[in-house]
Amino acid sequence: MADITRRLGWRHLRSAPTAHIRHHRRGRLVHDGRGLSFWYRSLSAALSEVPVDDRELAMAFHARTADFQDVTVQATVTYRISDPAAAADRLDFSVDPDSGSWRGAPLEQISTLLTETAQQHALDVLARTPLAAALVDGVASVRQSVADGLAAEPRLPDTGIEVVAVRVVALRPEAEVERALRTPAREQIQQEADRATYERRAVAVERERAIAENELASQIELARREEQLVEQRGVNSRREAEEKAAADAVRTEAEAARKVALARADAEAARATGAARAEAQAAWLRVHGESGADTLYALAATRLAENLPRVDSITLTPDVLTGLLGRLGRPQPGADA
Repeated sequence: MADITRRLGWRHLRSAPTAHIRHHRRGRLVHDGRGLSFWYRSLSAALSEVPVDDRELAMAFHARTADFQDVTVQATVTYRISDPAAAADRLDFSVDPDSGSWRGAPLEQISTLLTETAQQHALDVLARTPLAAALVDGVASVRQSVADGLAAEPRLPDTGIEVVAVRVVALRPEAEVERALRTPAREQIQQEADRATYERRAVAVERERAIAENELASQIELARREEQLVEQRGVNSRREAEEKAAADAVRTEAEAARKVALARADAEAARATGAARAEAQAAWLRVHGESGADTLYALAATRLAENLPRVDSITLTPDVLTGLLGRLGRPQPGADA
């Protein structure tokens, strides 16, 4: 929309570069072009603003296929007004000289024209195409048919409209039909998924079997090594026992030899001691045999005194002392000792 300002009964218009302005005054064309800026009087001016930029027109409509199935077509048409003068002559692009807004709805007229024309050609194509073929190749065929139909439409160039591009976004059947059509593919996909699952499980079972076999082999190897260890321990125990028995035998023999040697030494010592004692006894007896009775009595008394307990005092009667002294050959005293 053009930018209009007011100054003392005059109006100033400033348009965008993508807008074509046509200014008529008293039936005569005064200004014609893009991006214009000029002063005018609102009472004598007739203004038209034609957009010349590319515009997108989205459309959605229903169609019926050759097998009487309803489908929804979603398309987009890109167009532009290549001849602003022709468009201004055929459509009402006039604007209010005070506000700059369109008096009518020219773009809606263009949208209706393009939508109905595109829908007509799309319906012609889909009416001769079964649903399955339409879903497979319908997008391309509908796009080509709409593009050819819009290019051949005589009213569009007469109105100054140029179709830049046609795009068909989607071609969809009803929800129930779409689910029914998806069922075989989904079943096939599910079968493939199940097959992959079974294969994965089979691989997992095979791997588990290999792991179990490895564990069993490891256990067998471990048992065999334990058996070897037990055998080796038995051999070591027997060898240790044999070595211990041999050592005990050697130790016993050494102890026996030592005891025999000690016994022999003790016997020799006993014999030597006995012989010495015998010689000493013989010498003692020989000395006693050669000694007199008094000497023997004195020795006997001495031995007796050695073996008697300690005596602090002793009293001898006169008769005992007389007898003793008589035996010793000494004079007898007349008093007690």
